[in-house]
Amino acid sequence: MENVRRYRALASLCRQQAAYRPLQNWQLLGQAEHFEYLAEVELKAHFDACNAKSDEHGDDAVAWKTPAAA
Repeated sequence: MENVRRYRALASLCRQQAAYRPLQNWQLLGQAEHFEYLAEVELKAHFDACNAKSDEHGDDAVAWKTPAAA
């Protein structure tokens, strides 16, 4: 999760720099988009790993029960 924070911070810095550097605007915005993509990939990998762990331990066997109507 630390990588996600770093990628998002770098994306934010790129967007801020793009506001002050009109000649490099598109390049910096492209870099920001790339860092956001890396953050999404990292998040997906993290949640996939968490879901795989819960499947291994059988946590999905717990069923939600709806209360019966009186």
